[in-house]
Amino acid sequence: MKTNILKSKSVRQLEIVRVKNHDRFVCTDDISIEEPLEIRISYGFGEQKENKNISVTMRTPGNDTELAVGFLFTEGIISGYHQIQKAEHPEADCSRNRENIIKVTLAEDFVPQLMKADRNFYTTSSCGVCGKGSIESIRTVSSFQGLQKERYTVTLDTLYQLSEKLQSFQNNFSATGGIHASGIFDIKGNLLALREDVGRHNALDKLIGHALITGQLPLDDKILILSGRASFELIQKAAMAGISFVAAIGAPSSLAVDLAKEFDITLLGFLRDHRVNIYHKSEYHEII
Repeated sequence: MKTNILKSKSVRQLEIVRVKNHDRFVCTDDISIEEPLEIRISYGFGEQKENKNISVTMRTPGNDTELAVGFLFTEGIISGYHQIQKAEHPEADCSRNRENIIKVTLAEDFVPQLMKADRNFYTTSSCGVCGKGSIESIRTVSSFQGLQKERYTVTLDTLYQLSEKLQSFQNNFSATGGIHASGIFDIKGNLLALREDVGRHNALDKLIGHALITGQLPLDDKILILSGRASFELIQKAAMAGISFVAAIGAPSSLAVDLAKEFDITLLGFLRDHRVNIYHKSEYHEII
């Protein structure tokens, strides 16, 4: 896995008026770009192909194919990259709209599990679980449940460095202050991959999509670092990717803690300034 950041098209410069005390002055500011991405799927045989619009999500442009593939995987619509024939911006759409559409063509012998997607998939970039049919409908069973987990030890000194490392590689956050990131590290604290987006869920879907496309799943011997809080949906996505160690710079929600316990995922919060809260520790992990 290789580190990667969003291209410059994710940031736009605006002329603004900055106020300090009673003084005003004109300056240029960097802001995060947010645009809709429509995810479509095409499946079936020959002329019998079905075409469906699956989701519209507000995202930061960049790594769109990874986002679409990761989204389909973490929502349980596909269970492996071999079920995808191709994923691309459609040629038929006008040049302006095609950049905001990803069409995923599935393998002809595969019928997607759309019944698992029990919700209206119009989402915002930070919606969490809103729009879901019920809490039970998002307890998607991971393909990696039941696999033997890796046993390993992580030192506190290693953990304390991870938040700073994540921020040091967040070029777009440094420029705008408005971009979330998800990063995968090995147990020695080396950054393996990073994805950024205006939506925390999109950043993680991009990261998991990258891992799925490059054959890296499951990520059971890696550490996932989240730049913000840990929500239920982020832990659910981590479970889908076989991730068993998650640390967030911010706080976890109560449902996130419950789900971490259900999937035996080590969950840490407030990882910053040489401190951390341990909300659940897997029996397979040691923190020393």
